[in-house]
Amino acid sequence: MNPASAPRSPAHQLLMHLFDSALAAVDPLAVLAPHLPAAPKGRTIVIGAGKAAARMAQAVERHWQGEINGLVVTRYGHGAPTRHIEVIEAGHPVPDEASSMAAQRMLALVRGLNEDDLVLCLMSGGGSALLSLPAPGISLDQKRELTRRLLASGAPIGEINCVRRHLSAIKGGRLALACHPARVLTLVVSDVPGDDPAVVASGPTIPDGSCAADALALLAKYGIAAPPAVRAVLADAALAAPAIDDARLAGNRAVVIASAQHALDAAAAAARAAGYTPLILSGCMEGEAREVAIVHAGIVRQVAGYGQPVAAPCVILSGGETTVTLRGQGRGGRNAEFLLALAIALKGMPGVHAIACDTDGIDGTEDNAGALLDPDSLARAALAGIDAAARLRDNDGYGFFAALDDLVLTGPTRTNVNDFRAILVEAADRLPGR
Repeated sequence: MNPASAPRSPAHQLLMHLFDSALAAVDPLAVLAPHLPAAPKGRTIVIGAGKAAARMAQAVERHWQGEINGLVVTRYGHGAPTRHIEVIEAGHPVPDEASSMAAQRMLALVRGLNEDDLVLCLMSGGGSALLSLPAPGISLDQKRELTRRLLASGAPIGEINCVRRHLSAIKGGRLALACHPARVLTLVVSDVPGDDPAVVASGPTIPDGSCAADALALLAKYGIAAPPAVRAVLADAALAAPAIDDARLAGNRAVVIASAQHALDAAAAAARAAGYTPLILSGCMEGEAREVAIVHAGIVRQVAGYGQPVAAPCVILSGGETTVTLRGQGRGGRNAEFLLALAIALKGMPGVHAIACDTDGIDGTEDNAGALLDPDSLARAALAGIDAAARLRDNDGYGFFAALDDLVLTGPTRTNVNDFRAILVEAADRLPGR
């Protein structure tokens, strides 16, 4: 769906309004300033990584009292103009040479600081790929290949980041060690279920307590063979990440400034103002996108048939990060896959409309944030000769909704609290013909 064109129906307008309200609530320009500390006696260095990093850097520059300089890295196309904090762009979801260069430059920038200095670290989802420096002994190509295979395996982001963390020279608290003895304050826009700051971007400034054996076990779990060089790194105690209780990190803090819950709360308020009862299921949902869709369809039926757990008209809201195990060759994205599976499960159920989008504006590796679903989506597809079930088997949610002109195209939003889903269930007496 072209954002320059008007939504086709009042339901589309409402769903887009809910999504816009969610995005506004997690915009770094709106939420970062209250979390800034007082200026230190010494220098203030700003570093950061993730899809929200450029916007976070803009917010710091707008509100900081005193001199600053620094460097942040974000995804290609997600940059923003700054004056004192350099913004560079790199590869995502698979790291590239720019990712490695950014990590090396960041480590060099924070070395040699003292206890009077402050490092302000701006972390958001996507930082695991964008700030990628392989541990000594393994190549960027080896780490890239493991990342590709993990992404295709359907592994949840926490498990993927565990492996990344233990094959890194900068993550798992290693960047914070390079800052020592300077104090480190990490401000986090969380894209992970549960909002653990150590998981976001694989925690460059925050150790998480996992170990190399955990990473090996996860590779085995998903049937991914670890090359000898990778096994050697994971067996080398000298390369291990710092412990949670490492004394050098004792004065550091991390604060989550925006999360899926903030986005869902804002959407719920907007729904209530529009006359719909909001039902927030969870901001922490994980699992295969098509299976999560089946669960949502069951809740929709319970609402429509029995008025439980809330009565229609209502809006069912959820967030988190679903996964897609790649089986086909289509153009996908987990939000498009969720909606396609939801369409099949609901079978054109009257009065049900839905939106599913990634809050960073990019659903997987495509150019859309997500898509919109209507009660007649399956019927319109059938008229166009499109087999919805076949498209789902081919992981082609993008192709399905593109053919219906129901993609949501926002471009980069410069924030990232992961998936946003809203399902609008109309009351029976509001349906056409009633």
